[in-house]
Amino acid sequence: MRIRVINRRDLFSSVLSEKMKESETIELKRSTSELDEAVISIVAILNKHGKGELFFGVRDDGTPVGQDVTANTLREVSKAIADSIEPRIFPKVSKINLFERDCVLVDFEGADAPYFARGRAYVRVGDEDRKISPAELKRLLLKSNEHAWEKGFSEKTLKDIKTSLLRDHVRRGKEAGRIGFSFKDAETTLLKLGLLKDGRLLRAAEVLFCDVNSLELQAAVFAGKDKLTFLDINQFRGSIFQLIEKSNSYIKEHMDWRAELTGDGRLEIPEVPVRAIEEAVVNSLCHRDYSNPTPNYMAVYKDRIEISNPGAFPEGRTPEEYIEKECGSILRNPLIANTLFLSKDIEKWGSGIRRIYDACTEADVKVEFRSKDTGFSVVFYRPERTVPENVPENVPEKRLEKILENMSKDERVTIPSLARLLGVNEKTIKRDIERLKAEGRLKRIGPDKGGRWEVRR
Repeated sequence: MRIRVINRRDLFSSVLSEKMKESETIELKRSTSELDEAVISIVAILNKHGKGELFFGVRDDGTPVGQDVTANTLREVSKAIADSIEPRIFPKVSKINLFERDCVLVDFEGADAPYFARGRAYVRVGDEDRKISPAELKRLLLKSNEHAWEKGFSEKTLKDIKTSLLRDHVRRGKEAGRIGFSFKDAETTLLKLGLLKDGRLLRAAEVLFCDVNSLELQAAVFAGKDKLTFLDINQFRGSIFQLIEKSNSYIKEHMDWRAELTGDGRLEIPEVPVRAIEEAVVNSLCHRDYSNPTPNYMAVYKDRIEISNPGAFPEGRTPEEYIEKECGSILRNPLIANTLFLSKDIEKWGSGIRRIYDACTEADVKVEFRSKDTGFSVVFYRPERTVPENVPENVPEKRLEKILENMSKDERVTIPSLARLLGVNEKTIKRDIERLKAEGRLKRIGPDKGGRWEVRR
């Protein structure tokens, strides 16, 4: 065992004066004779914060008193911790010098909560160690399963990897300056990305690069402000990268656009900023709880667009905190998040909510972040649209003229937009368009996506 000797200048920020103070992440013990109690404190801190420091040779009032520290002392401390805590942890046990007195520092961390000390679980509350209640233990178990999901082994194999997705990911990562290697083969690339272990795919690799997997996204367009009547419904499956593309296309197709003529030509402006939509989509797939079989959802209502995912917001944090100040990201799926970061699908961990908020504020669009125990939603409120006057119901010819009028003003106007403007459903608009085509009054130029309308009087 290597013994580190740390002097006062090298100590962590926890040593601020001649007296230290116990806290939720710092525990003080007079000597290693209190090793049993120390093990309980380590478990309590791990279950609350995931890491902490423990000092032997310091009274509980913060006064360093020192003790004899030999190589055998350090081994005994290390062995006691290893034998008494489950799951096992591997702390750094060091000899340090505090104000001319020899002490022991135990620097520990772990991400596999809940931890148990001799079969019992504890949690840190202030500077006290309390036994965990059944409800709290259940929450920790659920949290543990959630974090462990992406690191578990997938039933898929290398043959199931869609190589074109992986190759494209490396290309985009190199262009972004975040990947420094070229694509050689799937196995080598996945190893470098940390998505392959012992020759087996991790679940993170499955949802990222296998187009056949457990990931599902449901999308729908509703006629009103509730779910009573839907105009369109879809179920998407595929890899995260494929669902990002499908989701963005779906929302862009079903939200309203307006056209403005500028000195540089025609400018199409969406009712909700595209960059805000794209950010919400990628975040919903990046940070969802993959241990939960509930699919992601996208819903386009008459008054709003909702993008939802299973997986509650980080405990103890609120969306407002991420808008108002810089907050460190608490990653539910660090492997997935890192992969998306490398290809620049996400810009910076912890910045997504602020980017959405800033884009909507600039466009004068109201956005709301809803955090519940069952999941998280981003809600974009659509600008109010009024049905034009003098468009009586059950007068098809006047409606046909109104369709042609709108198409003359905007040759790329969408069917969903026309349906909302005229107060009818999309099926009616499609039927009217077929009639106008049959009468030679309307022609479609180009494909359904990317084409334009040509009005013929």
